[in-house]
Amino acid sequence: MEFPDLGKHCSEKTCKQLDFLPLKCDVCEQDFCKDHFTYAAHKCPFAYKKDVQVPVCPLCNHPISVKKGEIPDVVVGEHMDRDCGSRPGKEEKVRTSPCRSVFTFRCSKKGCKKKEMLPVACDQCRGNFCIQHRHPLDHSCTRGSRAVSIGG
Repeated sequence: MEFPDLGKHCSEKTCKQLDFLPLKCDVCEQDFCKDHFTYAAHKCPFAYKKDVQVPVCPLCNHPISVKKGEIPDVVVGEHMDRDCGSRPGKEEKVRTSPCRSVFTFRCSKKGCKKKEMLPVACDQCRGNFCIQHRHPLDHSCTRGSRAVSIGG
């Protein structure tokens, strides 16, 4: 062989292909062929250091700040254990007062007195409706001044 020092073998254990233009992972500093260069392809154990996504708590749905070098799963887990406002094990006072009812979103359909726990807004008229009247045809929706009908 004329150039024995030319190229490098792919660091992926299942590949080891001799590559004359290897690519170096900017996180783990190992050389890879074009097929195993991405973090996912070579299962880079340090990819989280370059991951710029902001994790969101699955319980309270708030973004959790993760400092450089921290593992996002660990930080979110700590948040859930300490700071999360809606922990499953956390005891909350039960409200029995009728004015503090959980069903606070009243239906905007004329004559309907139903209330829902969550707002169900119509995309067209922006009114808030109960489950029964949530579709535009069910609450005689008017977009601006014209009524919406099945035919068009």
